[in-house]
Amino acid sequence: MAPDPMQHPRPWLRVGVVGAGRVGAVLGAALASAGHRVVAVSAVSEASRERAELLLPDVPVLPVEEVVAAGDLVLLAVPDDALAGLVTGLAATGVWRPGQIAAHTSGAHGIAPFAPATQMGVVPLALHPAMTFTGTSLDLARLHEACFGITTPEPLRAVAEALVMEMGGEPVWVPEEARPLYHAALAHGSNHLVTLVAQAREILAEAGISDGERLLRPLLQASLDGALASGDSALTGPVARGDVGTVETHLRVLADLAPDIRPAYAAHASATARRAQRVGRLRPDLARPILDRTERAVTSPDPEENP
Repeated sequence: MAPDPMQHPRPWLRVGVVGAGRVGAVLGAALASAGHRVVAVSAVSEASRERAELLLPDVPVLPVEEVVAAGDLVLLAVPDDALAGLVTGLAATGVWRPGQIAAHTSGAHGIAPFAPATQMGVVPLALHPAMTFTGTSLDLARLHEACFGITTPEPLRAVAEALVMEMGGEPVWVPEEARPLYHAALAHGSNHLVTLVAQAREILAEAGISDGERLLRPLLQASLDGALASGDSALTGPVARGDVGTVETHLRVLADLAPDIRPAYAAHASATARRAQRVGRLRPDLARPILDRTERAVTSPDPEENP
């Protein structure tokens, strides 16, 4: 008999991990370190098989249906768009069973994708680790600094929180209806930051500066710390000062670089000007000339069309 999901998940659960990607393999290892027993994992690609072998040694690699059948707790670590179809397909096979705990790691979804399984008595949890993963043992230590966005039926909240804390994370409650906003915030702040930093390094390389990381690290760290501590008050730079001439120069010199860079700079400068004006950091008469130039650059990336 599976342990009662309404109780704290100790002493241990049999865990099946569907998807030995960077997230699934690491969280499976974290659950194993917490005392649970990982009994099966699915892995399709060679990379995922190698990852499973390193992080989940001696755990059998089985087809998805067999992984689900083996677990008291089934961890679905699959892409956002694949989740609902996977749950529905498994329900059609009849593999879900009453009292089984099913958790997914998607940030975009709450428990709605589990509807076909919950109709069969499955206990649904959404456990999204708000961090990036390398898919190595290094991530296990980083989990202790991470928050997990959790969404469950209210009676199961303690179960979700206990599992997260056992993995070393900090649970943060996210209402079902707020899940898209929650995920948009994280994607906007994290994923777009990667693009922004990569573009900044590329621009520095074009300027002949090979060690862009060394130059950017203290600047970006200070900006991040300032933004987290002080919000909009941390804003500096030519847009915040209303230096339209400097912005025009930037738009001109960026026109010769990769085609994604100039429109991205213009879009960020436009958003910065609008936000600075909204919070009272930039006067409307100074914001307007910047917006005129940057918004033209976004809609017409060819610099000849928006001098």
